[in-house]
Amino acid sequence: MPSRDPFRASHVASRRNRPAKPPLSRDAIVAEALRQISQDGGGMSLRKIATALDTGPASLYAYVDDLSELQALVLDHALDEVTVGAAGEPWRARLERLLRSYAEVLAKSPALAQLAFQTVAVGPNALRIAEALLEILDEAGVEPATAAWAIDMLTMSMAAAAAGHAYGLDPAAPDSPVAQAVDRVSADEYPRVHAARADIMSGTGDERFAWSVDVLIRGILARP
Repeated sequence: MPSRDPFRASHVASRRNRPAKPPLSRDAIVAEALRQISQDGGGMSLRKIATALDTGPASLYAYVDDLSELQALVLDHALDEVTVGAAGEPWRARLERLLRSYAEVLAKSPALAQLAFQTVAVGPNALRIAEALLEILDEAGVEPATAAWAIDMLTMSMAAAAAGHAYGLDPAAPDSPVAQAVDRVSADEYPRVHAARADIMSGTGDERFAWSVDVLIRGILARP
């Protein structure tokens, strides 16, 4: 009678006892990619995502065409947390709330804020935000053509603000490189910077954000 192979027997048993893998889907891929850039703090790659989902990178191409499409889907998935305000609320308050929410969502992760510069979100959340912005700007009396271009300017400005916050870049902080450089600036070589140094370093991050939003809104409203 042939002897049993103990290694082979244990190997077969272990495979049978392994829990079944969760089914692979586009939603699972997008959720894992967003988790990686939000929690791990790094960029996404198809290889890392495939490893986390216990599959091979080639399997992901059945659900996404390439990394660019995945990045657009991930950004849109993250924007699900953006609040657009309630109908009936004054348009100015609603717009400020939406823009602040947009920036706060992106600021949760430096990688996510950076992603907003690299790609354009594609999906229902990007469309939901665009629809809300167009509705708000219409209530404010902005021409449709101006409002259409304003969407891009507003969202990109919020992405820039989010990136600065996510990376801890506060030029007004007393110990920041900007503050130190302004404090040492030569009055003879840079007279205007020297004279304005107190104003350059004034204000909190929240005050500067509100000021930036106000300038953007006033500029859009002033557009003929």
